Amino acid sequence: MTSHSNSPQHQPHHTRDQGTPGTELVVDIGPIAHGGHFVARHEGRVIFVRHAIPGEKVRIRLTDSGDSSRFWRADVVEVLEGSADRVPHFWKQADSLGSWSRGTAPVGGAELGHISLQRQRSLKAEVLAEQLKRLAGLDLATEVEAVGENHDGGLGWRTRASFAVTPKGRLGMHAHRSDTVLPIKEMPLALAGINELKLWDLDLSGIARVEVALPANGSRPLILLAPEESTSPKRLHSILSQLPHDVSVASFDPGKGEVLQLRGRTWVQETAAGHDYRVTGEGFWQIHKDAPDTLVGAVTGYLSQGGYLQPGAAVADLYAGAGLFTAPLADAVGVTGSVLSVEGAPGTSRDARKNLHGQSQVEIVQGRVERVLHQRARSFDSLVLDPPRAGAGKAVIKQLMATGPRAIAYVSCDPASFARDLGYFHQGGWRLESLRAFDLYPHTHHLETVGLIVPAA
Repeated sequence: MTSHSNSPQHQPHHTRDQGTPGTELVVDIGPIAHGGHFVARHEGRVIFVRHAIPGEKVRIRLTDSGDSSRFWRADVVEVLEGSADRVPHFWKQADSLGSWSRGTAPVGGAELGHISLQRQRSLKAEVLAEQLKRLAGLDLATEVEAVGENHDGGLGWRTRASFAVTPKGRLGMHAHRSDTVLPIKEMPLALAGINELKLWDLDLSGIARVEVALPANGSRPLILLAPEESTSPKRLHSILSQLPHDVSVASFDPGKGEVLQLRGRTWVQETAAGHDYRVTGEGFWQIHKDAPDTLVGAVTGYLSQGGYLQPGAAVADLYAGAGLFTAPLADAVGVTGSVLSVEGAPGTSRDARKNLHGQSQVEIVQGRVERVLHQRARSFDSLVLDPPRAGAGKAVIKQLMATGPRAIAYVSCDPASFARDLGYFHQGGWRLESLRAFDLYPHTHHLETVGLIVPAA
């Protein structure tokens, strides 16, 4: 792409107002940083640039800046010297170059869609290695493994999708770090069934947020509507009447976590590792259609091969959700073993109770992991740990080590919190025995890791 630097819209602004959002600058792109940004520098100041690739020379537009800011943020608006790994973006509304040329920011949610899938995975591997080095003192290179069919181009994998609503009542998504909601007409990362609902054709005035859950097994989808406070029941029912009849619909209050049935069920039926799971409303479930089986295989593989998961073993599943790992753990330890399943969210914990009610060896406890471990001093052969994005934290890790397990399988969706927690394990005399990383979120900066952590002695 050539630059027409003499055209007025491409004239860089004068230095004195270079800190104002909207200013355009030309920069060379450095390495990727955690969070899907790339590092550039301008007159000594760090700029986190989205929609770039290391080694490129690009024109950027400042989106978040100011003279007092420690660093600035920006989007690429023109590629002056492109990388061989740059590909046409598959989604018009998430494409930075096309969006800014039309005078609007791109929607978030596919921030690496301009990069070949192979390079995306190598960049994610760099981020993981950098976090492990910086936060855990580990020199370790880990391949980020592709998941699912290779011929799908990394599209059509999301079984869950979250949407905002524009001021005109149209389905939309947020621009990155912005309150601006942009209307959309497709969600290429979602399963075809989510797109086939054609929610963008409806008038959603009175709704603040829409969540869609479409189980990969083809069972009945669920649409969750979060109404604005002023929305009348009549308005809600008028929206309900526009939605397909074979879809469950519920309203939900994100603040209180309450889900109210409008039609059909307030939950979906998921399948993984030979088990069926009921997952209520906004209850947590892995988003990629192949993620549940992939992660169960990695976790049980590590624990079984190491001899930590045999009939009669005592194990715990912490931050257990609806019981994705609890059920296969219960299969492995059998009726002579025991599984303690701990989950903080009341609704999801009720799901786990329903999903595992026939398994006498499973004890389900609803509560914060640190409180449950404190109240019930006991020892385990092995633990599965799948905390939220923030990680488990120092206090929980101290408690885990104190329960004396022979191994811990740690599932993480954030390399920074995982590396930080690994540092706490190291301080306590434990080490990382094995690590796998999976590309469960193609075209985004996210990745999932499964680590096996054991006492060093």
